[in-house]
Amino acid sequence: MKDTDEIIIKGLSVSCHIGVPEEERAQPQELILHVTLSPFSDPEPLEDNIALTIDYHAVALHVEQVATEKPRKLIETLAEDVASSVLTNFPVSRVSIEIEKFILPNTRSVGVRITRTA
Repeated sequence: MKDTDEIIIKGLSVSCHIGVPEEERAQPQELILHVTLSPFSDPEPLEDNIALTIDYHAVALHVEQVATEKPRKLIETLAEDVASSVLTNFPVSRVSIEIEKFILPNTRSVGVRITRTA
């Protein structure tokens, strides 16, 4: 894949303990994550071989694990933790994490989007 290519995981539903007030963190909340992965550039053709690309199923499972491993107050902290872990554990040159939280009345969602590079 070229370094301009992206693999996108849209709408990954994750249930985790998050929120500033302790009462909010007491019960798990559903968040929606969108993860965009940029591979390291490789001039070789993929030849339909998953070993030559990013396994998005493995990434999705990993993101869920990171999100549920401990309570957090801020979605910004969760985004940083997920981005750092993806960069450490997968062959990606850049990762963007977008998190949607459904907490404010009269809004569809609130969220954060970050991009980090290896």
